[in-house]
Amino acid sequence: MQHRVNERIRVKEVRLVGENVEQGVYTIEQARQIAEEQGLDLVEISPNAEPPVCRVTDYQKFLYQQKKREKELKAKATKVVVKEIRFGPQTDDHDYNFKLKHAIEFLNDGSKIKAYVFFKGRSILFKEQGEVLLLRFANDLEEYAKVDQLPLLEGKRMIIQLSPKKKAK
Repeated sequence: MQHRVNERIRVKEVRLVGENVEQGVYTIEQARQIAEEQGLDLVEISPNAEPPVCRVTDYQKFLYQQKKREKELKAKATKVVVKEIRFGPQTDDHDYNFKLKHAIEFLNDGSKIKAYVFFKGRSILFKEQGEVLLLRFANDLEEYAKVDQLPLLEGKRMIIQLSPKKKAK
């Protein structure tokens, strides 16, 4: 978003804010005069207000602070991490428990989980076994996660999606 500065501001009067400035509504000529006396710029920060709001500041410093603020907001935004866990249709108990333990860790870290059974070759005949496995997985994770999507067959994969439950503080 580009801001209008000094002579580019084309309105009769503006509301003035900033350091070392008597806040209030001024004509555009008065506002420019005040900014010039301080060796600073008149920057329009809220063009849709009535009258538009302008700040007396150094324009380069203003842009720098705005970029810094946007960067901080971006850093604070939550990033959703999706961890994938792969099963075969005949996954035995030891492997299953190992993957279950990892899934609990991922959920406690706040990651979503996409668990799937991958069918190779003729193992597609065991679709029911795969579905039972995924439902058992979701059931075992019941206290840690809620199911976003029930088991669904997509090509050679049967997928279930889980997301962490919000912790009560």
